Amino acid sequence: MSIFRKIQFIFLLILSIFIFTNKILAQEATPTPTPGTSTQQVQDLQNQINDLQNKINDLDNQKKTLSSQIAVMDNQVKLTQLKINATEKQITDLGLDIDTADKKINNLQNSLQKLTGVLIDRIVATYEVGTVQPFHVLLSSSNASNFFTKLNYLKIAQEHDKKLIYDTTQAKADYSNQKEIFQNQKRKVEELQSQLEAYNTQLEQEKKDKEALLIVTQNNEAVYQQRLAAALAEQRAIQQITSGGGNVVAAGKVKEGDIVGRVIIGRSPCSSGSHLHFEVLSNRALQNPSQYLSNKSVIFDNSPDGSFSFSGSWNWPISDPIRITQGFGHTAWSNVYYNGGIHTGIDMFSSSSSDVRTVRDGDLYRGSISCGGGQLLFSRVDHSDSIQTFYLHIYP
Repeated sequence: MSIFRKIQFIFLLILSIFIFTNKILAQEATPTPTPGTSTQQVQDLQNQINDLQNKINDLDNQKKTLSSQIAVMDNQVKLTQLKINATEKQITDLGLDIDTADKKINNLQNSLQKLTGVLIDRIVATYEVGTVQPFHVLLSSSNASNFFTKLNYLKIAQEHDKKLIYDTTQAKADYSNQKEIFQNQKRKVEELQSQLEAYNTQLEQEKKDKEALLIVTQNNEAVYQQRLAAALAEQRAIQQITSGGGNVVAAGKVKEGDIVGRVIIGRSPCSSGSHLHFEVLSNRALQNPSQYLSNKSVIFDNSPDGSFSFSGSWNWPISDPIRITQGFGHTAWSNVYYNGGIHTGIDMFSSSSSDVRTVRDGDLYRGSISCGGGQLLFSRVDHSDSIQTFYLHIYP
């Protein structure tokens, strides 16, 4: 085959590849997909969430009554359910976007990889033909115009190959970046799924809170107001005690296990029944006592909250068997009576002994503070490492 025919053949081959490439890109290179935005349904749900939140805020600002508290709880349940619906919708939309985009990206990447291999082979072949000396081309040419035409065939093919390779590689890079974006969307789905689990847990707790409120108050406004007043009075008293308030006197040093008081049996100021309220502060900051008390088997009588664990090394302030009536943090009781505030200690009771013992060595202080028309009695022990422990509803 003459040099001219070889060049013609290569040019036609490159032209065929060019047409083939454009056909593939026209089929596969649809507009670069972008992450799905919130659908109109999600936006509508968000609007409902905002409206309901405003309604709850208005109810919170009203005078607290049993009916208003139940209304708040009912709306809070609806609010959480809307959040669950919105989150589920976002997860579904993102899942569909990710699935569609991944299929397009994978198909396009496979096509581009094959195409890149073909084009690289063509560049090598084209350059090999390009090593033919111009003199040989001249000998096979009929005239000067024909000579320059033949030489330009190869140059055109080489330039086209290089541009096509660059465009193809750039397309691959663009879709690789897009795939990374959708990987981020997958991570967002995982975050939404965790959020969804939290909302479902919250919804169950809110339903239990309402049930507990109706049981405790017997759906009676007078009972609710009485318990609300007592709870808020106790909350204020505890805040004052842990801030150094109350009538406090030093009672000397104590060793771990020494008796610092005894649980008051029955009702007492700001206490609806026999229990020890045990509280821990470290550097004047509230702590969850469960992280200091040693792990042991206890009876959880704090429905609807349920059990929790203990992970510390301290001996307990009361004897076995121990019954837990309220834990630390957001509890059914605190959610109802503390306007969503937290219960700052652990309430416990022993049926075998009323003795209350210090959990560590320290300096003992005994005190009292006005609460609910009487005096709430307590003990405090200051320990050597800036930790304080408090023992409420006990007498010396």
